Amino acid sequence: MSDVPASGERTTVETARMGHPLLSLALAAMMDDVQAHSGAVYLLAHDAPVLEMAVMAGLPRSFAAPWERVSLSAPAPVSEAVRERRLVWVNGEEQMARRYPRIAVVLPYPFATAALPVATRDTTYGAVFLTWPGSHPPELSDRERDKLTSACDRLAIRLRRAEEEGRPVLPEPDLSAPSTTTVAGTLGTVEAARMVARLPYGMCSLDLHGRITFANAATAELLGIPVSALLGMQLWASVPWLNDPAHEDRYRAALMSQQVTSFTALKPPHEWLSFRLYPGTNGLSVRISRARSAASPKGGGRQEGEDDGPGRLVTIDHVLAMASALTEAVGVQDVVELVANEIVPAVGSQALVVLGSRAGRLHVLGHHGYPDPHLVEQFDGMPLSAQTPGARALTSGVPAFFETRQQLEHLYPVRRTTPDGMGAWAYLPLIAQGQPVGTCVLGYADPHPFPAEERAVLTSLSGLIAQALQRALLYDAKHQLAHGLQAALLPHSLPSIPGIDAASRYLPATRGMDIGGDFFDLVLSHGRASAVIGDVQGHNVTAAGMMGQIRTAVRAYTTVGQAPEDVMSSTNRLLIDLGSDLFASCLYLRLDPAHGTAVMARAGHPPPLLRRPDGRVKVLDLAGGPLLGIDASATYPTTEVALAEGSVLALYTDGLIEAPGVDIEDALADLGERLATTGNRPLEDLADRLVRETGTAEERSDDVALLLLRAVPIG
Repeated sequence: MSDVPASGERTTVETARMGHPLLSLALAAMMDDVQAHSGAVYLLAHDAPVLEMAVMAGLPRSFAAPWERVSLSAPAPVSEAVRERRLVWVNGEEQMARRYPRIAVVLPYPFATAALPVATRDTTYGAVFLTWPGSHPPELSDRERDKLTSACDRLAIRLRRAEEEGRPVLPEPDLSAPSTTTVAGTLGTVEAARMVARLPYGMCSLDLHGRITFANAATAELLGIPVSALLGMQLWASVPWLNDPAHEDRYRAALMSQQVTSFTALKPPHEWLSFRLYPGTNGLSVRISRARSAASPKGGGRQEGEDDGPGRLVTIDHVLAMASALTEAVGVQDVVELVANEIVPAVGSQALVVLGSRAGRLHVLGHHGYPDPHLVEQFDGMPLSAQTPGARALTSGVPAFFETRQQLEHLYPVRRTTPDGMGAWAYLPLIAQGQPVGTCVLGYADPHPFPAEERAVLTSLSGLIAQALQRALLYDAKHQLAHGLQAALLPHSLPSIPGIDAASRYLPATRGMDIGGDFFDLVLSHGRASAVIGDVQGHNVTAAGMMGQIRTAVRAYTTVGQAPEDVMSSTNRLLIDLGSDLFASCLYLRLDPAHGTAVMARAGHPPPLLRRPDGRVKVLDLAGGPLLGIDASATYPTTEVALAEGSVLALYTDGLIEAPGVDIEDALADLGERLATTGNRPLEDLADRLVRETGTAEERSDDVALLLLRAVPIG
């Protein structure tokens, strides 16, 4: 169990005092002992459960910018090392993508890392992380573990001693690589310069920050820029046509992985150059030459034997953009469409299936790129226990990549494999917060290689898709719950009333949980017909619950025979007695078709519209009282309105007429005009037209309720 101190319990040990680089010396010694190429020391803040980077070595500080301050609860190796007080080892890009997808998205390179707590028995001071090239063995050796553990223990003791002596420990300058400059004028330096000058290709040197520290004449000739304009500048900043995130990404990849990387770039108008980067612990050497064959924008024309990675169909910027887009996806279909439209083309795939897990089986949540839907239906209902790649990827949590159909059928015989006509597949488990969410299947029309770097990128993307899909599944579940609750609270059908035709519509708001407090009802009791429409403040479950109580109260007071003004007063007092902070508008009317009248009482509700048989529409200016739930002593006077045969009465909530930037009077006039021109249509058709013309679903920020009543001959 971790002894991490709570916020405020940690003492003032935070950084090493000037002139005594305690942290730098300890970090340099650790890196040297285990041959790590970069590392950093974090210290625990005294006022919050946060780790703060105190010193870094071997890489530019910008590489670790997102992790300058790391919360102890964050999914990061240093946080986990402190929380669990143990060494955390990540042996490469695929494991990083599975365990820490946020880090892998920003640094999708082949490197290994170890994180250790810096702690005594009773106090945690911080953590250390170190990185190695991707060529490091899959596991730390016993010697490396012992060296690192002992070094962190010694550092913790020194920090405790500094604390006891009252010596504040301050952040230290990052360790820079030792200078390799020799004394000017020596024979070796002169001969080295002559040798490089004779080379037929460009040679330049970059420091850890990508700044050019040396360039030969061939470099200037190939780039078309004098050496004097290159020195001290970053390569992609000094050469305009190299200002591409993909090229800077190759530099980052070389430093992080300590492996040779390369890329080709088009020098306008039509000359392709090849850049090969040789990394070291103090910078990079770059060889520049003309590409041997015509290159293409997709990265063709690499020099024979050069490894330019998986084609880098997905750059860091592209991944981050897709991650941002995934955070905006709301429902499951939003996630599926985003993956289909953004990720599938970016990774070169031609088909997609997103499978969800429910009740021990896989279910198709969405698909793209399959001309025959029956091919996809074969996935639906597949048991998780089935020996298929989709089920296996989800249950094991390990992605599976099949470069050819032969590879797939070697592990999964044809009788166990769902044929879909593709030539290569990536089965990506969707795991969010340790819980299986589903499987993402990417299909490729032809055989497709999956180099290690591309596998890491796809695995990182699967983590982002999983988190978005988990949120979307939760949203859709809440959405269904909201609609179920709304349907239960509103009338399933309207009763048949002699002399009155009725039609109703309800549209939820398109924001939030799609549930609100708009309601309507039509009641026939003891030969008396009554109608009510209202709107409870808010768009949440509380508003919907209050709406249900008001509707029930109105029905009850109507059934016992109260007059319209008494129904409103009784409902008002009930709402106040319930102690709710919500208010409600309401319009209640008692219908008398035999005499062609309606008696109405209004509580702060929008005025109804009356379309007379001759087509003229009038806004009924009714007497009324305040909103329900404000004043227990409020009264609600009534108004009697003539309802001649053929008249149409339109009762509505404010969502039908209110819209951003639209004057309420203009909106009401527009509604009246539409009612006048279409009021002769069948009532169901009229209701559809009135709600359809209120704006698109994306524009609807409020609920809409509509109740239409038409006076017809009795009998």
